[in-house]
Amino acid sequence: MNSAAVSRHHFLGDAASISRLYTSKILAPSKTTTRVKMSLREGGPSLAVVGVTGAVGQEFLSVLSDRDFPYRSIKMLASKRSAGKKQTFEGSEYTIEELTANSFEGIDIALFSAGGSISKEFGPIAVEKGTIVVDNSSAFRMEENVPLVIPEVNPHAMSHIRLGAGKKGALIANPNCSTIICLMAATPLHREAKVIRMVVSTYQAASGAGAAAMEELEMQTREVLEGKQPTCKIFNRQYAFNLFSHNASVLSNGYNEEEMKLVKETRKIWNDANVKVTATCIRVPVMRAHAESVNLQFEKPLDENTAREILKSAPGVVIIDDRASNNFPTPLEVSNKDDVAVGRIRQDTSLDGNHGLDIFVCGDQIRKGAALNAIQIAELLL
Repeated sequence: MNSAAVSRHHFLGDAASISRLYTSKILAPSKTTTRVKMSLREGGPSLAVVGVTGAVGQEFLSVLSDRDFPYRSIKMLASKRSAGKKQTFEGSEYTIEELTANSFEGIDIALFSAGGSISKEFGPIAVEKGTIVVDNSSAFRMEENVPLVIPEVNPHAMSHIRLGAGKKGALIANPNCSTIICLMAATPLHREAKVIRMVVSTYQAASGAGAAAMEELEMQTREVLEGKQPTCKIFNRQYAFNLFSHNASVLSNGYNEEEMKLVKETRKIWNDANVKVTATCIRVPVMRAHAESVNLQFEKPLDENTAREILKSAPGVVIIDDRASNNFPTPLEVSNKDDVAVGRIRQDTSLDGNHGLDIFVCGDQIRKGAALNAIQIAELLL
């Protein structure tokens, strides 16, 4: 999720409206269960969720519960506007506290999703207190000494960070949602045949811009169908029944910031400054889950059947690739799911000697593209 998307506006979002979204189909938790949760454990780490009222903050709670992440205590942090409101989690009621410089005393792990400016201000403060910060913004991703981690791809990047090691804090960055979804599928193939060039076209859902954008897409859809002028506040243009270039700022080279994140983050995560990456990022009127068309050029030959077998055994990846029935991944199929779906696996006929492949990838941007990846990072610390 880009830093502009998870802005202070969303950090200050109305907890009641977020709660309402969670009771609808828009942000419904990925699983429902009646089993007794065993996550609250004396020996677990102490947690803090920063930006708990936002879409990703709420998904943090859902993923923590779904995965039975062990914790001895959990602190709910948000803006002054949300302070004092109640948050129910695993059968207990918590009072949301205002985020301050004193919020991280005794906190082992802090999950941040409150926007880049909040992370830059409070992330280093938390680290100074001995907290390990897993940050979902773009604030620290490209800093040389901050690991940028997808657990299925490069867990070794954070192997030097230990929980409770003399209470020494650290920063770990969560990659951009588009990068995570792309590299979950591309990395297993890269390990086999070495990607030398990757061309990515993204079809990004409203979820990437937070709960307010999702609400506006829902509202605009009703308005357009009723013949009314659509309300355009988040993107300043009609989103319903439309698509447009990603709303990130356009740079002097003609790429926008979202596209350059894919370029730079791929090189850092793969530890390969020479891999050629180009991207075009588009907003589409989908509520939740991003899709990406990925063209890969390899150093060594890789045929589509071998690629399919590699992806079948890749962790966190599922194959939906039925040519006979024209059934391939869709955002709806992966919404509220942990796995990234891959299909349209085919040889690039413009390259000779099986040196290219095309694939189509879909992944839940709020889930694996943000909250789940962050929780998996935290699990590596246990």
